[in-house]
Amino acid sequence: MTLDGLKVAILIEDGFEQVEMVEPRKALDQAGAKTSIVSPKDRRVRAWRFTEWGDEFPVDVSLNQAQPEDFDALLLPGGVINPDALRIEPKAVAFAKAFFDAGKPVASICHGPWTIIETGAAQGRRMTSWPSLRTDLENAGADWVDQEAVVDRDLVTSRKPDDIPTAFNREMIKLFAEARGRRHAA
Repeated sequence: MTLDGLKVAILIEDGFEQVEMVEPRKALDQAGAKTSIVSPKDRRVRAWRFTEWGDEFPVDVSLNQAQPEDFDALLLPGGVINPDALRIEPKAVAFAKAFFDAGKPVASICHGPWTIIETGAAQGRRMTSWPSLRTDLENAGADWVDQEAVVDRDLVTSRKPDDIPTAFNREMIKLFAEARGRRHAA
């Protein structure tokens, strides 16, 4: 499947789980997408690597400058610190919500759905996440299931880093390619 020309925003803050950004980004780039890190940070954003701080990555577009209409899809990596910070940042919530409002595809893994809850888009969806978010998602009106990857309309969610190579990347690319096909057909 090719994603040539598809523009994907990766919305992150300090403390995102490194593997949950790096591996999906690599898969998207290899499929031909153009990925951009969008962050409330202006220059660099720092990863978390399981139990300690990880690498720093350059921010491509500051959240203050980012326009959802400039992107075709959104990736929301997890980590505990990252989505906890994003969900209390009004501009980050509004940025993510714009993708749902426009029917653009969104991929989220692990704790990433915390941001989705704040957008109101979890309501009525079948989703998965890191197990500790089950109650949060159910309270937000989602039907939580324990599966490697769950696709519900324009959203794919996944549980944890172990699911990235086996299910998450595959389902994310498939969903993004279907959305790209609909966009080109319009």
